[in-house]
Amino acid sequence: MHIVSNTTPSSGYILALDLGTTGNRAFVFNADGQIVGQAYKELTQYYPQPGWLEHDPQQIWQDTCWVMQTAIGNAQITPSAIAALGLTVQRETCLIWDKTTGKPLQRAIVWQDRRTAPLCHQLQQQGYAQEIYDRTGLIIDAYFSATKLRWLLDNFTDIDLNNVLAGTIDTWVLWNLTGGKVHATDHSNASRTMLMNLKTCEWDDILLDLFQIPAHILPQIQPSLGVFGVTDATLLGAEIPITAILGDQQAALFGHGCVGLGRRRHRPGMIKCTYGTGSFLVAHTGNQIVRSPHQLISTVAWTQRKSRDNLDVGYALEGSIFTSGSCIQWLRDRLKLIKTADETEAMANQVKDNGGVYFVPAFSGLGAPYWDMSARGAFFGITASVEPEHLVRAVLEAIAYQVLEVVQAINASNSTPVGRLTVDGGACENNFLMQFQADVLGIPVERPRMRDTTVQGAAFAAGLAVGFWESHEALVQQRQIERVFEPGSDNRLSNFATWQKAVKRTLAWTE
Repeated sequence: MHIVSNTTPSSGYILALDLGTTGNRAFVFNADGQIVGQAYKELTQYYPQPGWLEHDPQQIWQDTCWVMQTAIGNAQITPSAIAALGLTVQRETCLIWDKTTGKPLQRAIVWQDRRTAPLCHQLQQQGYAQEIYDRTGLIIDAYFSATKLRWLLDNFTDIDLNNVLAGTIDTWVLWNLTGGKVHATDHSNASRTMLMNLKTCEWDDILLDLFQIPAHILPQIQPSLGVFGVTDATLLGAEIPITAILGDQQAALFGHGCVGLGRRRHRPGMIKCTYGTGSFLVAHTGNQIVRSPHQLISTVAWTQRKSRDNLDVGYALEGSIFTSGSCIQWLRDRLKLIKTADETEAMANQVKDNGGVYFVPAFSGLGAPYWDMSARGAFFGITASVEPEHLVRAVLEAIAYQVLEVVQAINASNSTPVGRLTVDGGACENNFLMQFQADVLGIPVERPRMRDTTVQGAAFAAGLAVGFWESHEALVQQRQIERVFEPGSDNRLSNFATWQKAVKRTLAWTE
């Protein structure tokens, strides 16, 4: 979909927002796809009870305004030079707000939050698992938005539902960006709610009925690439077209250019892994919904309107790992074993092995391939000789082992084995982790020079939607690879079986 842009690529810019779990970022890209300005603000994490996690939507919005203004200031450009805005967000996190006052009714429930596990178990016992999977491509889990939204509505029974709006973070921020004019989401985010039908790409009436969620409080679902509206002129001093919205993992996939598992002749079997708060492995499956018998989920990668009545849908297969980079944050903030995330690499290299210590990162239960909401984290094999370095190394090894399990599941679900892993996200900076990952996978791990692939994907999508750039392929070919980690010859898999034994002991812990 093209709209007339009031700037030419030689002079214009793209503003991209990446509203993540641990913080909010804004980047300004020039016509060459280079970053010319950026800003970041860390987001407060609220833990009201064990297994619960909340964010303050007002803080997300205020920080969004601050990072946009700061990035534009750092780029030394005028807002009127921005051709389009792209938005990518943490997925599944949801909230409800008063459409008159614009105030959230309570803090947003974050994707990692486990408070709705009892409702999910109830739905499984009632036999809904297969129908929900058939309709949405998702496995019943507290991870997805539907049960969170049900919890919010159950806990605010005295509200007038005609005055309430619901949505994920993209919907909340879009509503605020447009001055309350647009209540919408895109297909990639809607596909994570457990309320959207994967085939029709619309809200599913049977699921809305099952969860008793009134359709009128939900946002309109629109193509990921296309015009959502314009920013309110009072925000930045210009009306900037908002032309792309993507879930964060889908945006990273778009930034890497992974467009079809086994379909690109020069890069067959390529898959991306983002090492963020969690680790997410996503493979594009073209216009086909690929169903996996190995506990992977089917989801929308992105959509674009081909014509008025024709939607171009790209699907993906995903392995969602809930706890990854957040274990490193935990080592820093809670255990105080490290002062910065960078220290983990040197510490892991100071010991020759893990000292017999194994870590299971089930802080929020386990995602793929277990989908156990009742699992909890643990260290195993601790003896009196264990040093802090062994604990740190065991945490990094566990991140890599989780990824290995998902790659094995993807290989078992697809005729083209994964031949190369392309990576992004904060923890991919860790050379020990990336080398260990290549060793256990037995395939090369490719790290691009541009690490912020998520926000790059949102920028690419927004620019392509307005004709600021002509070709996704050309943008992807400009990517520079900083380093390829080749697998070593020594077999690291002997410890993998022991780690899997540790995982089995954490399953169903809270039941």
